[in-house]
Amino acid sequence: MTATHPTHVPSRAKREWAVGLTVFGAVMLMLAGIMDILRGIAAIAEDDVFVNTRNYVFEFDLTGWGWVHLFLGVAAVIVSAGLFQASTWARVAGVAIAGLVIIANFLSLPYYPVWSVVMIAMSAVVVWALCTVRKDDAWEPFERPPGSP
Repeated sequence: MTATHPTHVPSRAKREWAVGLTVFGAVMLMLAGIMDILRGIAAIAEDDVFVNTRNYVFEFDLTGWGWVHLFLGVAAVIVSAGLFQASTWARVAGVAIAGLVIIANFLSLPYYPVWSVVMIAMSAVVVWALCTVRKDDAWEPFERPPGSP
């Protein structure tokens, strides 16, 4: 005698919640990326926006930090485009990029403290949003029309 096991079919409300969290994470990652691009450009241009702090443990060249933030910002914007397509690679890369943005902003905290704290908070929300959703809850691309099989 064989037993059939019911397959897990997520409810409509659960799927909408999962899709909403992923879209939220994608939008937040895009905003964090754009803000990081702007911060990188300002640091590369050696603008007077940044404060030079002496005797900081992680002392680096401001132009070097600009390139790091510019690269992370561009990567975040590209990955957020993949998140809008509900790609698994984009979820994994989104968590990785957001983690790197958190680390980079922590290390550059004395140069622009308020912006760094805001970016750390935004990136932490991105990590939370992308790690909360399970694969089977929101696996299909978002542009699929409602009611389609």
